[in-house]
Amino acid sequence: MVLSFISPSLSRLGLWASVVILMVIVVKLLSLLFRRQKLARALDSFPGPPTHWLFGHALEFRYDKELQQILIWVEKFPSACLHWLSGSNIRVLLYDPDYVKVVLGRSDPKASGVYGFLAPWIGHGLLLLNGKKWFQHRRMLTPAFHYDILKPYVKIMADSVNMMLDKWEKLDGQDHPLEIFHCVSLMTLDTVMKCAFSYHGSVQLDGNSKSYTKAVEDLNNLTFFRIRSTFYENNIIYNMSSDGRLFHRACQIAHEHTDGVIKMRKAQLQNEEELQKSRKKKRLDFLDILLFAKMEDGNSLSDEDLRAEVDTFMFEGHDTTASGISWIFYALATHPEHQQRCREEVQSILGDGTSVVWDHLDKMPYTTMCIKEALRLYPPVPSVSRELSSPVTFPDGRSISKGITATISIYGLHHNPSLWPNPKAFDPSRFAPDSSRHSHAYLPFSGGARNCIGKQFAMSELKVAVALTLLRFQLLPDPTRIPVPVARLVLKSKNGIYLRLKKLR
Repeated sequence: MVLSFISPSLSRLGLWASVVILMVIVVKLLSLLFRRQKLARALDSFPGPPTHWLFGHALEFRYDKELQQILIWVEKFPSACLHWLSGSNIRVLLYDPDYVKVVLGRSDPKASGVYGFLAPWIGHGLLLLNGKKWFQHRRMLTPAFHYDILKPYVKIMADSVNMMLDKWEKLDGQDHPLEIFHCVSLMTLDTVMKCAFSYHGSVQLDGNSKSYTKAVEDLNNLTFFRIRSTFYENNIIYNMSSDGRLFHRACQIAHEHTDGVIKMRKAQLQNEEELQKSRKKKRLDFLDILLFAKMEDGNSLSDEDLRAEVDTFMFEGHDTTASGISWIFYALATHPEHQQRCREEVQSILGDGTSVVWDHLDKMPYTTMCIKEALRLYPPVPSVSRELSSPVTFPDGRSISKGITATISIYGLHHNPSLWPNPKAFDPSRFAPDSSRHSHAYLPFSGGARNCIGKQFAMSELKVAVALTLLRFQLLPDPTRIPVPVARLVLKSKNGIYLRLKKLR
């Protein structure tokens, strides 16, 4: 009798629970549709391709075709268009230099819906900070990239590049093409560890560092796809998913790496000789600035702020540069006439030696032109976003209201045929000394007040890597594996970047 009483009660409870859940879903969907309609009306002056009410343009971007689709939009919709990520998650995609100049000339914060998912990984360092705190940290860290600091770094960069090239010489790279990105990634991590964090070991010889670069690769992919997922917006749902658990494990690996770097440097500075040596420097390295910093209130940086800045620069300082170098190598491999001209220029400066110093870097005009053209074709950061803190009106009269995300498609900007005739062609003459272009037509390091703080550091490393590599190897493409650029936080290839390496005498 007890069972006969309980069973109908449970059935009724289950029925009511189902009804409540269904009602919640209906309310959510109606709210989503209402918000979509409201946003569409507010942005009706901006065109855009047809979109699914729930999945946005995700169906058009299947199979990693986002970059190719954006290039179609650039030609079809002048200046800007609407890009629905999912549901009512919309952004206005900009690829006109006049539009871009307006947005980057303002002080809007980074878009929380895009960059917020990065916070568990890199914390609130320069990339994610906004307002007064961002300004304080930017001003504090700018001296770490002064040319007096960068000059001696060139030798460290050269040593790291030569270590990678020594490893390549032991491989039969001509007969067996080498996937170069992972090698370059370890090299750039080695460089940033030694230059910015006073690391005395060698990342390229330490097998443990591969776990960090693999974690960064996973975090890059996972964060990118989460931004575009309707179902992963909620933290609880995401944390319970397999992707969420993988993200958490990758964060742990990344944090263990950066915590170890900070701990090691603190231990080194316990040595009085090392401490005095650091303090006597005219300018401090990146990590030492953070460790010795005093904020306006007289307090040192909190452990949370310290790790956020280290996590941020550890990621940005090696992954974006590795992307840039790898794509430059590919561009030169597929254009042997330009590769040879760069090689002859480098030989005229360095001879057959491998010693490169700061003063050499400004004596490579043609090599620099080729580097810049490769960065145009393959910008390491494909896009940046801002959440408008106030309405903005563009030169043609179109406006975007407060709260909307404006995304600057650097990839679209760099391939805009109204700015770059025959935009898919590799043409270094676009960057000849007498060439001219719109101030915001070329932004491999973003622009405005929040441009890349390590721009000069990165350009120096790119030049060193290209110069030393061309002295020792002829780069040849692998015709069976043509790399396919894919949008991620940092530009990658869907199928790797494979090259054949022919050792030069």
